[in-house]
Amino acid sequence: MSADTYLGWLVSHTRTTWWHDSADPAELQRGLDRGACGVTTNPFLANLSLTKNRAAWAADVDAVLAGGHSAEQMAEEFTRLVVTRAAAMYRPHYEASGGTRGFVCAQVNPSRAGEREAMLAMARRFHTWAPNIAVKLPAVSAGLDVLEECVAEGISATATVSFTVPQALAIAERCRAGRQRALRNGVTPGGCFAVIMIGRLDDYLREVAADTRAPVSESDIRQAGLAVTKRAYRLYRERGYEAVLLVAALRGPYHLTELAGAELVMSIAPAPQEWFLDGDHPREARIEQDVDPAVVQRLGSMPEFAKAYEPDGMSPSDFISYGLTQRTLAQFIEAGWRLIEGFR
Repeated sequence: MSADTYLGWLVSHTRTTWWHDSADPAELQRGLDRGACGVTTNPFLANLSLTKNRAAWAADVDAVLAGGHSAEQMAEEFTRLVVTRAAAMYRPHYEASGGTRGFVCAQVNPSRAGEREAMLAMARRFHTWAPNIAVKLPAVSAGLDVLEECVAEGISATATVSFTVPQALAIAERCRAGRQRALRNGVTPGGCFAVIMIGRLDDYLREVAADTRAPVSESDIRQAGLAVTKRAYRLYRERGYEAVLLVAALRGPYHLTELAGAELVMSIAPAPQEWFLDGDHPREARIEQDVDPAVVQRLGSMPEFAKAYEPDGMSPSDFISYGLTQRTLAQFIEAGWRLIEGFR
């Protein structure tokens, strides 16, 4: 990776690292070449990889189809094929870093978001696939219970379907509780990554603003996810949380450049990577530059932003009913998991 690119500068001059947001083997290799040190996948990306590379996966797919599995079991097996290929590619990062980098996310069935025992059983199975698997769980009440148990058992986990300060804080607290349990029992705690789907929050609030005729501009909306992430990051630093923030769903270069310098992970898909290979972006740490308080005040006229921005804006029991949670779970189910269940 040339230091002449923004990504090269980011890796060599700041504490910000980045993961590749893809499940396609060719794209994952490009990510490695560009300096990615981990991978995020989800059911949509797993289906896309299988569909795009059907011939390359043919023997493995045929073996799964001949296995007599239920639809859910087949989806899990297809997820295993995609995730373990990525895990093998990024395992050198994992081993060279002593187990702090090189993780690959494997998402549990999003249809099971409220089912603790089902998600925990799935997490334990996923953990056996490779040492550098981070099991992806929804940041709702049931998922947080499973996350704590995973960390306590030494299983690394990523909390996804997460967009808000209250969710980020709840993830960190449950990670800490799991770590304490693990250490009391002589277990090496699992790693923990707390996702903020920054662009999805902007998308959601844009629709809320249009529908409610809120007194906010497009410029304000584009800073909503940044305001949430910067506040969560500041609280993480103040409280010394062990969980690592993982920012995903970028909608523009500003989602990275305005967070540059933060000790967090950015998940960057192949298309957005091009922004940072060719664009002339400011090469400076901007994480400490707060969003204009006037912008935050205007955004605060929308209750849905207040829920996302205020540390006590929601309790864990509210996370499942937040509008953006329901929208995102539905997308992961209908445009991802269900398609894998029916893959042929």
